[in-house]
Amino acid sequence: MATDTEKPLDKKPDPTDQISITKHRVKIAGREVKYTVTCGTMVMREEAEKEGKSEGEKARATVFFIAYTLDGVKDNAKRPVTFSFNGGPGSSSVWLHLGLLGPKRVALDDEGYAPEPPYHLVDNEYSVLPQTDLVFIDPVGTGFSRMVEGEKVKEYHDYKRDLESVGQFIRTYCSRYARWSSAKYLIGESYGTTRASGLAGHLIERYGMFLNGVMLVSVALDFQTFRFDATNDVPPILFLPTYASTAWYHKRLAPDLQKMKLRALLDEVEAFAGGEYAAALFQGDALPDADRKKIARKLARYTGLSAEYVERCNLRIEILRFCKELLRNERRTVGRLDSRYTGMDRDAAGEKFEFDPGFSAIYGAYAATMNDYLRTDLKFEKDLPYEILKSLYMDWGWGEFANRFASVGETLRKAMCMNPHMRVLVANGYYDFATPHFASDYTMDHLGLEPELRKNIEVSYYEAGHMMYVHRPSIAALSKRLRAFIKG
Repeated sequence: MATDTEKPLDKKPDPTDQISITKHRVKIAGREVKYTVTCGTMVMREEAEKEGKSEGEKARATVFFIAYTLDGVKDNAKRPVTFSFNGGPGSSSVWLHLGLLGPKRVALDDEGYAPEPPYHLVDNEYSVLPQTDLVFIDPVGTGFSRMVEGEKVKEYHDYKRDLESVGQFIRTYCSRYARWSSAKYLIGESYGTTRASGLAGHLIERYGMFLNGVMLVSVALDFQTFRFDATNDVPPILFLPTYASTAWYHKRLAPDLQKMKLRALLDEVEAFAGGEYAAALFQGDALPDADRKKIARKLARYTGLSAEYVERCNLRIEILRFCKELLRNERRTVGRLDSRYTGMDRDAAGEKFEFDPGFSAIYGAYAATMNDYLRTDLKFEKDLPYEILKSLYMDWGWGEFANRFASVGETLRKAMCMNPHMRVLVANGYYDFATPHFASDYTMDHLGLEPELRKNIEVSYYEAGHMMYVHRPSIAALSKRLRAFIKG
């Protein structure tokens, strides 16, 4: 039996925040910028109850973050702050951090190819740090974010629970670091756009926190637009323009199409996809045979595939089949995250690629530089693995979307109506098969917004893939838009 001075043997020590603070300087757009990095884990606590009685706050998880604040600012509340995260679900924040926003970025060539290892970081002349402070958040289970001992991480691998935990972190950060009076922005990529749109509503309704803007990089708001199912005819239509851009990039189209500018080609393909092609798929098996063959020939013309292959696919070309088929005669595959990249499989006769060339081309460079940067520059030591990316999509909890496709467009619409000052920036890559640009357009055009609110949405396109910022011309153009957007 424990005495007053003894702790019970099974009592676990309460976790505490682990923070490292370092000072740095960098050149951005030719100017020296001095800044402070606050890096570490923040303990997330929730009120615990037992038999209807409060037992005080209980530590549930520790969330890892990296915050950049500009030095020499007298009142941080007058500086905007931007909260950033990536997607997956199951990804850390490394991609937007070391690819686009932060003061350091991974050194790649102008087209986005990593050199031979070892890899290194360079000053990021495209960083938005001069315009906004930055807070990169690793959701629970990614990066160094972990559950407290005895808690189960699966609880947080759920759409609603994820919003609650990331929202709690944002609220706590704003309170501890006096940022409630700052202009506040979110930026998310891929599933991070799902999270950002959900948070736009959650932060209003739970904390009364109104945002100035949301930046959506590679949009994933309506999952019906990219989930290939036997009875879902939406994705084949919305993926077609990206099939065309990919075939054009790899020079697999007819000479007259290859001579066209990419945007002109896409205008033609999108008109066909949303018109004649959509009408044909709507007819299903009732489509006359002559019309079926006509559609197959047009699809072959725009995709670089054979009409016979298109017919065998029932006029509905699934994404991973296309990635394998386009360059099959060269024994090459094209990437899903970025179809400019090509890969090599053992089995050239297979139906799907063995790995995504668009991911493997950059994964090693981001993983190595992040792990080195944390310890060498940011002085944060931890022996746990920094979880760059865990694929959790199939194990993710979709509770409120049971028996239907997940969709958060309505949440974004409602948030924009409740907060008509909130602006939205959308960035799409023409070679992105994970979240195609035409699917993004379809989603944004179906939000159901009044005309005056539609003016709050700004859409841009880039000749690269899912992480369009790995491409030097694209990061230059995107950075310029982000800086202007944050300035308002």
